Amino acid sequence: MSPPGRPKGEFRRAQHEGTSVSPPGRPKGEFRRAQHEGIPASHADLVACRALMRDGSRSFFMASLVLPRRVRAPATALYAFCRVADDAIDHSSQPAQALAQLRSRLDAIYAGQPGPEVADRALAHVVQTRGLPRALLDALLEGFAWDAQGHRYETLEDLHAYGARVAGTVGAMMAVVMEARDPRALARACELGVAMQLTNIARDVGEDARNGRLYLPRSWMREVGLDPDAWLAQPVFDDRVAGLVLRLLTEADRLYQRAECGIAELPRNCRPAIQAARLLYAEIGHALARSGLDSVHHRTVVGAGRKLALVLRSSSAWWVAPGHPMQAGGASAPLPAVRFLVDAAASSELPRRTFYQRSLRMIGLFERQAQRGRGALTV
Repeated sequence: MSPPGRPKGEFRRAQHEGTSVSPPGRPKGEFRRAQHEGIPASHADLVACRALMRDGSRSFFMASLVLPRRVRAPATALYAFCRVADDAIDHSSQPAQALAQLRSRLDAIYAGQPGPEVADRALAHVVQTRGLPRALLDALLEGFAWDAQGHRYETLEDLHAYGARVAGTVGAMMAVVMEARDPRALARACELGVAMQLTNIARDVGEDARNGRLYLPRSWMREVGLDPDAWLAQPVFDDRVAGLVLRLLTEADRLYQRAECGIAELPRNCRPAIQAARLLYAEIGHALARSGLDSVHHRTVVGAGRKLALVLRSSSAWWVAPGHPMQAGGASAPLPAVRFLVDAAASSELPRRTFYQRSLRMIGLFERQAQRGRGALTV
């Protein structure tokens, strides 16, 4: 039975998406448990957040569909706030003022008094129910500030530092939402975010240049005889630029391989979605390479059919065992640029939980420990 005035189709869709609507006759304990699992309090908030995800990143949206319900809703809220924050800086004529306003909004969110913005209300619920560290969101805003200030990236390490802030933070926050606080899992999650950002940079070289931004390491450009500022003023594609794009994609692939090792440390029902995200973003780089590496004049897009095939391929990622390559690099030290994110996420405290939640968490820990001793992953 639907609540009065609400169409049945919408109610069923709300149930499928994991919103916190409690139909008549639903036990209060079950409803409270749904709230504690990180489901935004308002169906309208979640619908608006999912619309932002669908319009802003189709790859991320498709991967999110594979997430378990308890993670999908808070992940949607995280993405929505990150998207809104990014747009607030990009579309503002006074980015410094926009940054100050975003920091004030975070103050209110962490004080438990979010403003009327949909993304703020949804994020406040995630902060409350998942113990999301403020340091991760502060680092994200620092990355946005670098964009607003026209930060220059001389070396690959400089680019890693940027990627850690604007994307590694998202990886760390997703791991926290999944309750993966092991430093190995956090390191690989952050590195996955950096890899995705490198792919985005490689794909958008021309678009960024036309907006006055240059993310290719300047030292790399000088090595091949390109003056970074002169090229930025008049971006052209040639074999030298193709070589730089390929070099960046090669580094992204290295980090994608490292990131795969962390999937074994995630809750089993979260693994397919993260594997899907890894495969989908890596495919952007592979498609760019196949098309000749010209991201100055063209923007590479992966077709819906290929995306679906990769998502289906990731569906077996729940099963892992010793000796599989996914575990070989799991204990590697984190990329230096992401270490501060790993420390912040690993040291944060989990919120108080019900007996039901503690039991589920303990079962999950036992399952992951057992998986390290047997089983295999097929991708």
